Amino acid sequence: MADKKSCINFANENRVCFLATVENDRPRVRAMEFWFADETGFYFQTGAIKALTGHITANPNVEACFYKPGEPVGTMLRVAGKAEFVTDLQMKEKAMRDRPFLKDMGLTADSPNLILFRIGHGEAYFWTLETNLKPKGKIIF
Repeated sequence: MADKKSCINFANENRVCFLATVENDRPRVRAMEFWFADETGFYFQTGAIKALTGHITANPNVEACFYKPGEPVGTMLRVAGKAEFVTDLQMKEKAMRDRPFLKDMGLTADSPNLILFRIGHGEAYFWTLETNLKPKGKIIF
């Protein structure tokens, strides 16, 4: 049976995801390279210049869809909740260590342009073709 730990593992193993936000009551979806998940949430990093930051500020409701290809159509994990900005300096330092390309972009841990956010609470569910017509087995986290 799927649980929070299986969601964390799936997200960490399938790092490219699609993240949906809302802009003026319209959905906006973009592919992102996910940072990491643990017991405290599903973490992302972006830049202050990106429209994504404004979307979350105006409406923190987001959904991420992680996909693992497979036969016949693969597996998806959808994770929905309210995005929370993370301002902790230790987390920003971790982002700089984990994502060295940030330094190449001129960012530092104390840069106001380095934006971290997480989905710390919400619901998730897995989808496969086999479960397509069954009720969603929501996992609350």
